[in-house]
Amino acid sequence: MSAEPLHALERLLLPNVCVACERAVEPSRPDALFCRLCRSRLVAVTGGCRRCGQPDPPIGPCRFCRDWPNTLECASSAVWLSDEASEVIHHLKYGGYWALADEIAEVVVHHVRRPAQGVLMPVPLSRRRERERGYNQAAELARALSQRWQLTVVETALRRVRETRSQTTLSPSEREQNVRDAFLATPPPLAPTPPKHEDATCVSGAERPRPKVILVDDVLTTGATIVAAARALARGGWGAVSGVTFARAQPFAARAVWSRS
Repeated sequence: MSAEPLHALERLLLPNVCVACERAVEPSRPDALFCRLCRSRLVAVTGGCRRCGQPDPPIGPCRFCRDWPNTLECASSAVWLSDEASEVIHHLKYGGYWALADEIAEVVVHHVRRPAQGVLMPVPLSRRRERERGYNQAAELARALSQRWQLTVVETALRRVRETRSQTTLSPSEREQNVRDAFLATPPPLAPTPPKHEDATCVSGAERPRPKVILVDDVLTTGATIVAAARALARGGWGAVSGVTFARAQPFAARAVWSRS
């Protein structure tokens, strides 16, 4: 018996179960790991601040992105970090379910507008964590997005040069300190001399345009990681940076994190 009928028989006898609800996935999608019902429960991130997507505050400008460097133009997330989204991310990061990146990418391209230009660059893991997991979940997501958006993935230009603590229980100030100077970027090919100041994005007519970067990660909470990565890319001579993530911490959860700072 060839591989294809054997695979179909395996899925008939041992159907995949959804990582969020643990029920068998629908027969029409036998290789799926995230069922349509749980996917329908995801809540898209819409409206809010044009730069960062957070809900607008009752009074005054957005405080979430007010201290971002000028080189970090914007950040977009597909859905809010619901129970279903949390389960998907947990299995992607810690359960060895790297194939979930394809299904996550489908959600991202459905809710996030395709960037007009730029290279996709996954937020890197430390060598130890990538060795423990066997892969970088952000890199898997970037490759899946590359196939759908027809954009190039650059994985080696941005490196995590020191170990950082888990961000889960840290306050915003602790998160910022935790990832400060944790990244190092090598210059893009044929790039001009990097600017002296990380927020300086203007270049003279004689210099080559700096390639734009779309940072890819699984979750955005306070933005500390993409800010640190954007600063490193600016120092390395790259152009404007935007961020794309699958999920974003719920506003009430973000407020709880901010209240601990």
